[in-house]
Amino acid sequence: MTIRVATAADTQYADLLCQWYIESAKQRGTGIAKRDPEYVKAKMVQGNAVIAFVEGELAGFCYIETFESGKFVANSGLVVNTELRKHGLGRAIKREVFRLSRSKYPDAKIFGITTSLAVMKINSDLGYKPVTFSELTTSEDFWKGCKSCKNFGILMENERKMCLCTGMVFDDITAPLPASENEAETPSSTPTLSE
Repeated sequence: MTIRVATAADTQYADLLCQWYIESAKQRGTGIAKRDPEYVKAKMVQGNAVIAFVEGELAGFCYIETFESGKFVANSGLVVNTELRKHGLGRAIKREVFRLSRSKYPDAKIFGITTSLAVMKINSDLGYKPVTFSELTTSEDFWKGCKSCKNFGILMENERKMCLCTGMVFDDITAPLPASENEAETPSSTPTLSE
């Protein structure tokens, strides 16, 4: 397994990743915002994304977004190949994108919104705390990303104060960085994978 910061050379995977987002939304039956391949490519070119491979094949992805001049950083768009789920890959990707966020924006509040219990557990293990939406960014750019989610009407009915997602924030800038995937012990439930 290889997990690293994405580069311009990885833009060839943007269309496939966007298909994975659509498939994941259908499988889960919950709201997942659509992603545009050009947006995903931009994240790769900027070095604001993490990409994973297993045995040379694309396995997963996640990116970061900044709001309010870097005061808030969102870890967004976690997606894992459906055939590789439940083996700790999503956790490893989230740890690496969290490390990237903390390295690039050490004073920022790192946040996310999700309906996924698995992602909530991963975020909790990284030190995120559940919060009301009032503690998240007020940036219109962040909230307009919710427009393609099937639950957008619920969000707007509640004046962006609540939805089906749970908001989570990490704001302990004094906490040490978690070990990188290369430094971390492989979880016992994770099969040995090599590229």
